[in-house]
Amino acid sequence: MHHRTVAELMTREVVRARRDMPFKEIVKLLAENDVTAVPVVDDLDRPMGVVSEADLLRKSSSQSDPSGRTPIPNLEAWERAKAEGARAEELMSAPAVCARPEWTVVEAARLMAVQNVKRLPVVDEADRLQGIVSRGDLLRIFLRRDDAIRDEITSDLLQRTLGLVSSEVTVEVRAGQVTLGGSVEVKSLIPIIERLCRSVDGVVSVSTRIAYRTDDSQGPPSST
Repeated sequence: MHHRTVAELMTREVVRARRDMPFKEIVKLLAENDVTAVPVVDDLDRPMGVVSEADLLRKSSSQSDPSGRTPIPNLEAWERAKAEGARAEELMSAPAVCARPEWTVVEAARLMAVQNVKRLPVVDEADRLQGIVSRGDLLRIFLRRDDAIRDEITSDLLQRTLGLVSSEVTVEVRAGQVTLGGSVEVKSLIPIIERLCRSVDGVVSVSTRIAYRTDDSQGPPSST
C-alpha cells in the first residue's frame, strides 16, 4: 500500500520572507503572490516562523478608532510587541512548526490539528526550507478516483496482504465511501480488513457487510 507523502503534495516554489523584511514589503509580498502567510527564513534558508495576515492585522487592531466606537483591545505583552513590530522576525509567529518530506498525510494532519496551524513549512535534514504544505494540499487525497481506491483495496490489501481471493470479499466505492461484502472464513478477520481499508488514501468511510463461517472470537471451549 502506498501512502501519499508530504513531498508529493507540497508546494515546492515557496514564497518566503527574510527575517529583516519590513512590514509594508510583507504586505506587498502577500498581495502579489495571492497568499495569506509566508515562512520567515534566516540566512541559511531555515524557517524561523510564519508571518500571516492575522499577525499583520494586529498592528491595525492595536490602533485607536478615530470614530471612538471601538475600544482599543487589551493586548498581552507578546501581542503588543507584535503590534509594534516593524520587521518579519518581530511580527511572525514562532517557532516555525515544520514537517518532513517523507511524512504521510496522517502525520502532517495530526501535527496541524495539535498545533492549530493551517500550513507547515517542509524542511530537509539540515532544516532548510524545501516546500510548504497546507490543509488544502492534504485534502487533495480525497480527490482520488473511486476505481483507483477500489483497485488498491482489492489488489494490495485483500489479495496481496491478506491472501484472499477476489470472490471472497466484494468492494464497492462511491464518492470515497467503501462498502465491503462477501464472506470470510473467520470473524476475527473482519475488523482487520476494515482497519486496513480505512488507512487507504482517499477513503471517506467504510461500511462492512461481510459474513463469516467460523466465530473464533470466543476462543477454544474450556475443558471441564
